[in-house]
Amino acid sequence: MKQLLQPIRKTGIAGYGAYIPRYRIETSEISRVWRGAQDGNHLPIRQKSVPGPDEDTITMSIEAGKNALLRAQIEPASVRAVWIGSESHPYAVKPSGTVVAQALHIYPANTAADLEFACKAGTEAMQAALGYVGSGMADYAMAIGMDTAQGRPGDALEYTAAAGGAAFVIAAAEKSIAILEGAFSYVTDTPDFFRRNYEKYPQHGNRFTGEPAYFHHIRSSVTILMESLSLTPADFKYVSFHQPNSKFPLKMARELGFKREQIEVSLLSPVVGNVYAGSSVLGFTAALDAAQPGDRILLASFGSGAGSDAFSFVVTERILEAKDKAPRTAWYVQRKKTIDYATYARWRGKIYK
Repeated sequence: MKQLLQPIRKTGIAGYGAYIPRYRIETSEISRVWRGAQDGNHLPIRQKSVPGPDEDTITMSIEAGKNALLRAQIEPASVRAVWIGSESHPYAVKPSGTVVAQALHIYPANTAADLEFACKAGTEAMQAALGYVGSGMADYAMAIGMDTAQGRPGDALEYTAAAGGAAFVIAAAEKSIAILEGAFSYVTDTPDFFRRNYEKYPQHGNRFTGEPAYFHHIRSSVTILMESLSLTPADFKYVSFHQPNSKFPLKMARELGFKREQIEVSLLSPVVGNVYAGSSVLGFTAALDAAQPGDRILLASFGSGAGSDAFSFVVTERILEAKDKAPRTAWYVQRKKTIDYATYARWRGKIYK
């Protein structure tokens, strides 16, 4: 039985915030260093974001969390949970969530946890927060999807693995800028991408990457969600899919019946890269920046291993006041400083002494 996920109490997003590091490396620069590793005439994206030497998942989560709180216009201490989805937590044993909660003055009457599910860890945090608030256990919860993604030097992943993400304050519907209509998660054991303990870089099974991984899971979650809500692609103003590159989300949109203009606003991968757990949610913040009251937005993540979370949100009048209380996602995209491969390799620990 395919059952739609809907909380008992109507729930939504009270505030949202993005963060993307300033630094970028052009993929042509990576191709120049690793000649033959990737066809320089057919690069998957133009450039990708790179965290500075003092940035990690925790520091970036704090910045995105600040923006979400500014838009929510609430006291930080009223947030009762901080859940961070990532595959690049700085500590193997010590939660990122406790540091972020204390830095944002949310502590100590809160719960905190780190979540993992490859690139859909951020939407897993959203599912948990929506359920937590929807059950009545809390009035506010914070969900974050953030990554400083890894890629082996010269590997195909190095051309796309980037850094950034988004944070969301989840609240009751009457306090929300976007109300959840319903969600659906579709999960199987599909080994398309993994990293074992003590390994520095992930491995990927290329033959599984498109089908039956990315396309099958997003296709399934979105189709079941729309059928359950009696919606069609034409009912959505914007759509944000996971963006491992610039081709996959466009192909998925066409197959499901969405038009290019519905996904174009959220398509950040060509200029930012694949920010892993922050990918679909970062695109979602760009859609919220563009949205008007009454617009319906579809969010569909993908996580290797594998699964997809799909959500339908309807934007409320509160969006008009909230948008400009924090930097818009486009601002983070546009502020950039290009670095060379040597600087990138040093900052990302790819050079061993």
